[in-house]
Amino acid sequence: MKILIPAVIGLGLVASSAQAHAVLERKQASPGSTYRGVVQIMHGCDGKPTTKVSVSIPEGLIGAKPMPKPGWTLAMTRGAYAKTYTTHHGTASEGVTSITWSGGSLPDDEVDEFTFLAQVADTFEPGATVYVPVQQDCTEGSHSWSDIPKPGQDAHDLKAAAPAFRVVQAAQTGGAMAAQAAPAKAASVKAGDLTIETPWLRATPNGAKVAGGYVRITNTGSTPDVLTGAAVPFATSGDIHSMSMEGGVMKMAPVTEGLTIKPGETVELKPGGYHLMFEGLTGAPKAGETVAGTLTFQRAGTVPVTFSVAPIGASAPGGQHQHQH
Repeated sequence: MKILIPAVIGLGLVASSAQAHAVLERKQASPGSTYRGVVQIMHGCDGKPTTKVSVSIPEGLIGAKPMPKPGWTLAMTRGAYAKTYTTHHGTASEGVTSITWSGGSLPDDEVDEFTFLAQVADTFEPGATVYVPVQQDCTEGSHSWSDIPKPGQDAHDLKAAAPAFRVVQAAQTGGAMAAQAAPAKAASVKAGDLTIETPWLRATPNGAKVAGGYVRITNTGSTPDVLTGAAVPFATSGDIHSMSMEGGVMKMAPVTEGLTIKPGETVELKPGGYHLMFEGLTGAPKAGETVAGTLTFQRAGTVPVTFSVAPIGASAPGGQHQHQH
């Protein structure tokens, strides 16, 4: 389903979290920018836990990519766009039209977030409102957050308004917001023949049980070494996981034997590939903070590092979103 509603004056059209129970964290974006769509699920279905969340990507959000969630299976549907768009890397006439997370369990009394990235088409005029329908299924019952106001109608009058954001001039999304999102940079660390660069974490919402960690490691020696684990003060464990796409479904698995860094090789743990998985969280890392932690290697031993913390859903340290390929 592809839904786009043109500009309507007044920010009142974007439903507030007090009246809608599937909402977008970010309420605005500028034409041509990368938008991080963080869908917040605020409750279950009459007390029953949520087990499936489907997001329809509207026309004009290009090259959508989802963020996998531990414990949930990820699936995507692709289709043709209504027109050909200019992207950061050329043109696009088709892409992801829906994203589904399923198989997990979100209790009624907990809140969680389901995240995707997409480029906002430069054909949008500032003042336009973009609606992103969400289907929420539970062990019993469901909610369809897909109502879209008719011209002249207030979204607050809808019982199940689709989450939405407003398209604004680029200047309105910069300044203090951009400065707030930029975490402090961590210095590189030498450990024997290893050079460890840009260790970073993604911020997590309060109550999250897992957090992702990333780092770049170069072996300048003549002997391989193996990354076997990691630690931060607010997690009970830190392991290495791999991520791969099989039949249109994103799958994640632990790397039980560790990750080998061969002589002369640089290995980068990053979103969508190998990464650190911190579990059993007792706290929530916040964007802009730094966190003291360790990486453990077979040869180099336990190495202290400082993780910078990027915003929820960031694709790179410093809060940037890497252009989509």
